[in-house]
Amino acid sequence: MTVTYRKEDGVGIITMDDGKANAVSPQLLHGLHTAVDQALADDVVLVIEGRPGMFSAGFHMPTLTGKGPDAVAMLTNGFQLVEKLLNYPKPVVTACTGHSIAMGVFLLLCGDHRVGAAGAFKIVANEVAIGLVMPRTAIEVCRLRLTTPAFQRSMLISALFTPETALAAGHFTELVAPEDVSQTAIATAKQLCALNMAAFKGTKARVNGDALRALGAAVEADSAEFAAIFG
Repeated sequence: MTVTYRKEDGVGIITMDDGKANAVSPQLLHGLHTAVDQALADDVVLVIEGRPGMFSAGFHMPTLTGKGPDAVAMLTNGFQLVEKLLNYPKPVVTACTGHSIAMGVFLLLCGDHRVGAAGAFKIVANEVAIGLVMPRTAIEVCRLRLTTPAFQRSMLISALFTPETALAAGHFTELVAPEDVSQTAIATAKQLCALNMAAFKGTKARVNGDALRALGAAVEADSAEFAAIFG
């Protein structure tokens, strides 16, 4: 299975591991949506982690280049997942276990707390570099999380960040050794269980309100554009 879910002390832990690049394929997206829905039903603080050395290399390119309804559905479901995670009513912790590229970056940035792996890893939204206009949804989630200079460089020139520069840019809120990423993320999530969740939910809605309203419109506009380009 590419996605697994387990529950531990009030924390739901989603692990992506396809044995390779954790490409955001239709299959992986189905697993992620199902796992997030289960976490919502379980009413847990959420952790999303990758496999050793790789959080995610982005959308599954064979599906994307194949075009047609599968490509449109994959892209739309991917950005609907971003919207779902940013609206998640309890804390979300993302555990970036290595490289994070394109859609992998956007999933990473859905975390309210983001743990990164120090080392020779790259963090890059490379859409412009490979000839794609940056989707509106991606722009909104990056605008929410990144510093203004990093946002501009990331969106416009596909700037590549190391884990250290990604920490300064806002991709991460902390860096740890690669072998400590998962346990740090889970320990942080367990600590966050002590928050007053009604207050957290209300405050998150206020803090992210403008971004979420823009995101909702962006997902709808992107979906129509995907259908025109890839359908």
